[in-house]
Amino acid sequence: MVKNLRKLRLKKGISQEKLADAIGGISQQSINKYENHKIEPDIQMLIKFADFFDTSVDYLIGNTDVECKIELLVAYHMTAEEITVMEYFRQLSDNQQESIKNLLKSIVDEK
Repeated sequence: MVKNLRKLRLKKGISQEKLADAIGGISQQSINKYENHKIEPDIQMLIKFADFFDTSVDYLIGNTDVECKIELLVAYHMTAEEITVMEYFRQLSDNQQESIKNLLKSIVDEK
């Protein structure tokens, strides 16, 4: 089920017809049927929608509430203390974050 297709289309301010034209190889009627859950798109069509809206297939089908595209990440195991430090870091201004990065770099470079 494509739960968020209509939401993304309306947010972008385009009609079903314009979306069909942008995606290519699909009709406005198919977009309507996808949005009204009458038919399901195949995986290739889901990927085209995800690419067009710069989101993930998981968001399109409602498996996540994270709308932004999920990028490949290097997995790190972080301790609870490291997670706390990152949470504090993210609350800092850009200038403060830059100062912390410079401080850490100077400490590491001293070794």
